Amino acid sequence: MNSEKLSKRLETVVSFIKSSMSIADIGSDHAYLPCYAVKKGIAISAIAGEVVEGPYQSALKQVEAAHLTDKISVRKGNGLEVLQSTDQVDCIIIAGMGGSLITEILSAQKQKLASVSRLILQPNIAAEKVRKWLYEQNWQLIAEQLIEEEGKYYEVLVAEHGNPSLPYTDVSKEFLLGPFLLKKKDDLFKQKWHGELRIWEKVLLELNKAERNQVIEKKKQVLINKIAIVREEIM
Repeated sequence: MNSEKLSKRLETVVSFIKSSMSIADIGSDHAYLPCYAVKKGIAISAIAGEVVEGPYQSALKQVEAAHLTDKISVRKGNGLEVLQSTDQVDCIIIAGMGGSLITEILSAQKQKLASVSRLILQPNIAAEKVRKWLYEQNWQLIAEQLIEEEGKYYEVLVAEHGNPSLPYTDVSKEFLLGPFLLKKKDDLFKQKWHGELRIWEKVLLELNKAERNQVIEKKKQVLINKIAIVREEIM
């Protein structure tokens, strides 16, 4: 992969950048996404944030090789620490991390989100945690997209300031399944959740064999609830 061509996952993320936005890609890895978005004229400028030295150096080289040092600033730092008050970033992108880590990054420097108009988030797991966080922090989920790449399923979530309850009719199941994705309920959606069901049912079998204690019982209850929600929607 290079900045000329992105993976299907990152291409989907880029498709939600509004024209002429200034973006910040947090956990940018090799800075492929910002290079692609700026080169294609989708974003006017970008910040590539990376906390690990190796990927940070790779990002610097990538931006230099693409001749975009005047439009993309590569910065080393943890999460939103790389953003300065003078940056005027319109859109923050966090892709390819777990849902818990994404919410931790956003919570750690929440004040920096005030001037941001759009969040594009792509959790690899636990998307429900991201939806719940957005809801609780007054971000309105405005779009979702589910994609499959190399046997893995990815959910892309897009949010703006607004009425957080607007897309939801039943948060107990829509935090898990996604209000837009549930409404669409296409074949990809069904494939993803049939796969999750099989995994959860195996885990539940193992938990039933384990020695009973409070932690095990709590885990079982969470799984039983999730299984019931998914079964109701896809069976």
